[in-house]
Amino acid sequence: MATTPEGTNGSMTKRDLIDEVVKLYPRFSGRDAEVMVNAVFDSMTEALARGERIEIRGFGSFVVKHRQAREGRNPKTGALVPVAAKRVPFFKVGKELKLRVDGKQPTEQSPVPTTEAPSAGG
Repeated sequence: MATTPEGTNGSMTKRDLIDEVVKLYPRFSGRDAEVMVNAVFDSMTEALARGERIEIRGFGSFVVKHRQAREGRNPKTGALVPVAAKRVPFFKVGKELKLRVDGKQPTEQSPVPTTEAPSAGG
């Protein structure tokens, strides 16, 4: 794999994630960390299979989108082929994650100015 400027191989596997949990929380064994990571992924998969939305604040949200049935083309022959309707998982990145990936620190939300009408009583 290609090496990025940061010195990583450009991808993180589930094994890397488990190792990171063990590194951050040494009180857990590798097996415990593996069970926890698998439990999170399994729970997310089951929720999406039920059509539920998953929202992780500061990270993003996962939703299931419905794709309509359509006619596609066989790229080799050019023949029209029916493509069945299906449900596909979709991830929408959160604002904080987007900023961090861009190398910026997320700032505290500034209060939203209110547009109250002036009171009539003075």
